[in-house]
Amino acid sequence: MRVSSEFGLFKDRHDAGTQLAQRLLHYREATDTIVIALPRGGVVVGYDISLTLRLPLDILITRKLGTPVNPELAMGALAETGYQHLNEDVIRGYGVSKDQLDEEILRQKLEIDRRIQRYREGRRLPPLKGQTVILVDDGIATGATFFASLRALLTAETAKIVAAVPVAPPRVLAEVKSLVDEIVVLHQSEWFFGIGQFYEQFPQVEDDEVIDCVKTVRETLMPQTENRT
Repeated sequence: MRVSSEFGLFKDRHDAGTQLAQRLLHYREATDTIVIALPRGGVVVGYDISLTLRLPLDILITRKLGTPVNPELAMGALAETGYQHLNEDVIRGYGVSKDQLDEEILRQKLEIDRRIQRYREGRRLPPLKGQTVILVDDGIATGATFFASLRALLTAETAKIVAAVPVAPPRVLAEVKSLVDEIVVLHQSEWFFGIGQFYEQFPQVEDDEVIDCVKTVRETLMPQTENRT
């Protein structure tokens, strides 16, 4: 039986970000540390973490690879660095052909390119080698996009990876823990039907809100960032 108290654990993404920030206070104003958020919803969560911890915020664009019969069902994910996370069980189970997989990868590459232009005006990710990266999303369901993002960060030779999410299933967290140096999660749930179930308000995040979040953090922390460089 599903636990009714799991409904609406967080008022909204800002509330989740504020709560996560309190669990990450040991990173406040830490050197060589950056918050990397997954758009779109993760950027809103990361916004409050960045402002509270006085850490820069950037975006890692990772796209779900949807199956032909159900685009919402992830058969994998693609990170902007080129790293692919494939769920072979789903690919086999739904009879996805190589041509169908290649077509979906190309479609998501085009969307990644669009978002790089929209969110960063074509700017690449900052160098992450030797950095402590706090990877943020608004929740983990199947984990496809989060795992692709983690693998992309691992290939970037980061010094330390901290996973910070409001909610996730225990089975997925167990795999995440094997890939990161530290994990901060506010709630674990076996009864997982969608990330939105844990929020009172879970609206669609638009591109403009993502851009505003990153811009506000950059402008707020600009004097501090200049002092570090």
